[in-house]
Amino acid sequence: MTAKRIDILQGTLDLLILKTLDTLGPMHGWGIARRIEQVSNNMLYLNQGTIYPALLRLEQRGWVRTDWGSTENNRRAKFYELTRAGRKQLRTEADQWEQMVAVVSQVLQEP
Repeated sequence: MTAKRIDILQGTLDLLILKTLDTLGPMHGWGIARRIEQVSNNMLYLNQGTIYPALLRLEQRGWVRTDWGSTENNRRAKFYELTRAGRKQLRTEADQWEQMVAVVSQVLQEP
């Protein structure tokens, strides 16, 4: 039986991207998307129409900064790096996510 991929809940993509950059440092968009897929055991799939608008939004909010560089395949790509404000936002969003998971778990356990 093949596991079905799941949709990313609204509002969680920013958290996943921020966490990936916090863990691995500067990365290009394709690398961020593939890493999230890898860590999720391919349960999450991020295409270009999903990852790049999110990265642009994070850049506009000042949570990531960008710089051009070369990929491991020697291709020119925009690399994204977490800012100080991004690290603060990551902590805030991670705390909120943990609270939400606890609340939903509590409701689901009710008889």
